[in-house]
Amino acid sequence: MRLTDYTDYALRVLMYVGAQKDRLVTIQEIAINHGISKNHLTKVVHRLGLAGLVETVRGRTGGVRLARDPETITIGSVVRLTEPDFTIVECFDEEKNTCALAPICVLKHALGRATSAYLQELDRISLASVLPLPRSRLADGFAELTFSG
Repeated sequence: MRLTDYTDYALRVLMYVGAQKDRLVTIQEIAINHGISKNHLTKVVHRLGLAGLVETVRGRTGGVRLARDPETITIGSVVRLTEPDFTIVECFDEEKNTCALAPICVLKHALGRATSAYLQELDRISLASVLPLPRSRLADGFAELTFSG
């Protein structure tokens, strides 16, 4: 299974913002620290905001912060939110399926179970659990990162 860049960016945003417990973070700051386009991150942050995962504060001193405790945000929920679909093979899409084996295929069911198991495993992982260092140390580590771009 391969995640899209959009999902990768969403996870990075949540991890970065989660590490900055006591302050607002700007999209520009995240973009610089991760070497990602500010325009891409703006779209990601907007979607995360609509989903209630982050809170955005407008204005000169504005920024982004988590809207919920990181213990309550699962990686599985973020992946479901940001991935366009889980059609890993053609036969998962009933409308576009042209596979002649579809009516008798056992593999389709195995792949479906594998996808479900993948998502169930991600549901067991909270955002808090992917922040292994104390939040202040992790935030300091992010601050020390520089990317050439």
